[in-house]
Amino acid sequence: MTRFDQLVDLVETYQNLAAENYARVRQLAEAVRAGLCDYIDAKDGVCVRLVPPVGDFEPKDHGDKAFSVAPKGFRPLGPVAFGLAVRVTRGTDWIRLTMQCQKIGENLILDIQGGQSFSLTLPLKENDSNQLFDYVYNHVLNWFQSKMDQYETGEYGTREIGFDFSRETDAETPTS
Repeated sequence: MTRFDQLVDLVETYQNLAAENYARVRQLAEAVRAGLCDYIDAKDGVCVRLVPPVGDFEPKDHGDKAFSVAPKGFRPLGPVAFGLAVRVTRGTDWIRLTMQCQKIGENLILDIQGGQSFSLTLPLKENDSNQLFDYVYNHVLNWFQSKMDQYETGEYGTREIGFDFSRETDAETPTS
């Protein structure tokens, strides 16, 4: 076996692990999206979507583009980020939370930007998911409450980076 053959074999194993990592994070992200939407229980349509973790976003299904790593091609083996858009009005206003996920042992560690980290296993267990959904929901509520509190005390002119907001176009109004 040549050195090149050895290198190619090693990189093939690396890419297989990168594919496994991506698949685990993707499965978790889809479970969080669906479960959080059910947890929030909006009766007037979709209330959670997967969106890109950075840059401008529209609150629509972004598929593969909702992740910091592509599903195919040469991928890095490391944490994968995704965005979670949550509808915050009865209309078309959404905010984005950015999450990053990495494998440690047999667990996936989900880090919520500006919040806590959660250790989860796949498939999500009911107790794990309820705790996570409750935390994410309260994270959003607390962000709005803290901004209102800052306004009421006259301390709302900060340079803090918070949630990103977006509004759906009329053609993308939530449906059941």
